[in-house]
Amino acid sequence: MNIAIVGTGYVGLVSGTCFAEMGINVVCVDIDREKVAKLREGIVPIYEPGLDEMVKRNVEAGRLRFSTDLREVLDEVEVVFSAVGTPPDEDGSADLQYVLAVAQTFGEHINKYTLLVTKSTVPVGTARKVKETIRAALDRRGVDVPFDVASNPEFLKEGAAIKDFMTPDRVVVGTESDEARKVMTRLYKPFMLSGERMIFTDIPSAEMIKYAANSMLATRISFMNDIANLCELVGADVNMVRKGIGADTRIGKKFLYPGCGYGGSCFPKDVKALIKTAEKHGYPMRVLQAVEQVNERQKEVLFDKLMKHFGNDLKGKVVAIWGLAFKPETDDMREAPSLVLIEKLKRAGAVVKVYDPIAMDECRRRLGNDAVLYCNDMYEAAVDADALLLVTEWNQFRMPSLAVLKKTMAQPVIIDGRNIYDRDYLEENGFSYTCIGK
Repeated sequence: MNIAIVGTGYVGLVSGTCFAEMGINVVCVDIDREKVAKLREGIVPIYEPGLDEMVKRNVEAGRLRFSTDLREVLDEVEVVFSAVGTPPDEDGSADLQYVLAVAQTFGEHINKYTLLVTKSTVPVGTARKVKETIRAALDRRGVDVPFDVASNPEFLKEGAAIKDFMTPDRVVVGTESDEARKVMTRLYKPFMLSGERMIFTDIPSAEMIKYAANSMLATRISFMNDIANLCELVGADVNMVRKGIGADTRIGKKFLYPGCGYGGSCFPKDVKALIKTAEKHGYPMRVLQAVEQVNERQKEVLFDKLMKHFGNDLKGKVVAIWGLAFKPETDDMREAPSLVLIEKLKRAGAVVKVYDPIAMDECRRRLGNDAVLYCNDMYEAAVDADALLLVTEWNQFRMPSLAVLKKTMAQPVIIDGRNIYDRDYLEENGFSYTCIGK
């Protein structure tokens, strides 16, 4: 089977590589010539554990190749996946210009039945616009080439994307025709050998599922952050509360961990887009509006705790930050809590030292070389620090040497934004420890 995937960002490259791993012939298309040239040399532009090796293996096997022109490959493929970006517009709605540009090229150049599948996260109603764009292009050509559109939202977690794709808990496909359903069933059959997990829906429902899923997870996070903040005021322990409610099978244990806010490429963007979609239909999403507000406020919690500890005066204080990425196992800093924290610390006159196992280059790209002090390892960041703030729970931060920290820090102050440390143990070793929800 031959397919094309337009867009070599996170979703497109992971999807294309995993399809190729299963024996499908894949061509990944991107208009960025420099990126394509690097991919052909085996240089992967994103960090995802295991992806480099898988790309190299499938390129060498001839199952995965790269192009800068969709027009050149349309005649040889049966399916085209659109995995281009849908960045938030100024009003928070999803920008569909790249999605519709793919549809335009598709309609201008297909010569046989081809299925166009939207894998990007798009608002409900996008498939209709895509179909109208293709039909208009065909009408201008004066031809009647058969085609179908489908929706196949992705559910990949950064840091575990390959596993998520290769052994999915579900594959959602929205279709309008039996032919499209047959094609998608055949395409995903290698991934279903351990059990059928395909969910076929109408297209609007498939488009809504992705937004609803991410918004539900974001809601759980903001809910627990609200509960954690209240626990501090009333003297409760949020970890005990989390265990107590997570034991209820109707609630479950996942995504009940309080912290310093969610970030990344999906949750913030998708919550905003769903709110905006509802507004366009005259319906206010009051719960999601609150979710967004709570999350933005939560990103300031570590700064507030630090200010309280130092009597609202951080001028000249040296603050170490462990973790810059929005979550472990990625270099993604989009909407990361660390960005809000760094900005507030600098405004308060603090000297900021940072370390992240993967996201240092991304931080330099975003903030510049002089915005903060970049350190070579976690302990260098702590040298002469008046406080250490844990922002991203990378494994290597979980059991630090307290003896080294006590010896090198100016003041033994730790503020834990992910609740990974044992308060009693740190306090027994002479540290001032603050976390979230206790």
